Amino acid sequence: MEDLFQVGVITAPHGVRGEVKVFPTTDDNARFKNLKTVLLDQGRGTRELEIEGVKFFKNMVILKFKGIDDRNDVERMRQAKLLVTRENAVELGKDEYFIADLIGIQVVSDEGEELGTISDVLQTGANDVYVVSKDGAKDLLIPAIHACIQNVDVAAGQMEVHLLPGLR
Repeated sequence: MEDLFQVGVITAPHGVRGEVKVFPTTDDNARFKNLKTVLLDQGRGTRELEIEGVKFFKNMVILKFKGIDDRNDVERMRQAKLLVTRENAVELGKDEYFIADLIGIQVVSDEGEELGTISDVLQTGANDVYVVSKDGAKDLLIPAIHACIQNVDVAAGQMEVHLLPGLR
């Protein structure tokens, strides 16, 4: 299971006082108000940054980090990912899962047929769609709805599904 989750990507500096524009990669932009720290993915490791200020502008989040007060300091952060630990991740409701935890789990039908592993999750707006891949077979697209998803056991790495007519 993943211990770090991406919540955004720094796109550009904002102003001259060290603020950055962040494209959020989380479902809930308001979660940035409650974050005290984030981890900056530097490629070869992470660096913890304390959040000093949060503003929202259009579809972006403007963040100010403590101790970073110059535009030149944040210029080097372009395209860097912002991560949070599992402890700082949003609390999940019933039948909700982190996409990072679903990627790679085995999918079996309610008839016992091994269908493959989840290779991607498409977010369509209405409901997510799980992309199930298996060597030598065409990808299977399974909607994340109660009629299809029978059981998910992230710890065991397995999902049981019911294939509705027309899904094959």
